[in-house]
Amino acid sequence: MNRQILAQQIVDAGRFLYGRGWSPATSSNYSARLSATEALLTVSGKHKGELCLDDVLATDLAGNSLEVGKKPSAETLLHTQLYRWQPAIGAVLHTHSVNATVLSRLTLGDSLLFADYELQKAFSGITTHECQVLVPIFANDQDIARLAAKVQLWLDQHPDCVGYLIRGHGLYTWGAQMSDALRQIEAFEFLFECELKVRALQRG
Repeated sequence: MNRQILAQQIVDAGRFLYGRGWSPATSSNYSARLSATEALLTVSGKHKGELCLDDVLATDLAGNSLEVGKKPSAETLLHTQLYRWQPAIGAVLHTHSVNATVLSRLTLGDSLLFADYELQKAFSGITTHECQVLVPIFANDQDIARLAAKVQLWLDQHPDCVGYLIRGHGLYTWGAQMSDALRQIEAFEFLFECELKVRALQRG
């Protein structure tokens, strides 16, 4: 797929995710695989509801910008490591929704477990609600290389992972195409909201 099509997909994803309240202001970052050795990512500091085609840049899979004058997100490594991890991944989305942020702070353990929700079937590779989806939660860290190393350890041990949370920060998920990553974002957000409501009712 050519650069312009992928860039438009990123722009459209930003408008959709901003419109749902999952990527407020300049938070979040999105990417698409450009080639076997390159990715296309949102540049740093752009409002995600107002992206244009020029608000993306190409990087190598080590996270280095390939375009003079364009600065990649500080979290670029968290995208490119996923492309290195699984060649089938074609898009990665990172969002900052209220539900993801609150739930990651409320959860005392280092993971969330979803079971028996019908919408779990929206995740790639899952065909029945009669299963469990384990979502790791990593401590927020301004040292992205250190955080990426912790994430990689988990991914290597859990090749069926469909997404993860950074505590007090947001969600990372991915898919073979942008549409797959967007579908998983919606599924996660539904599950996060359900979990928060269940916990609120249990406390009540």
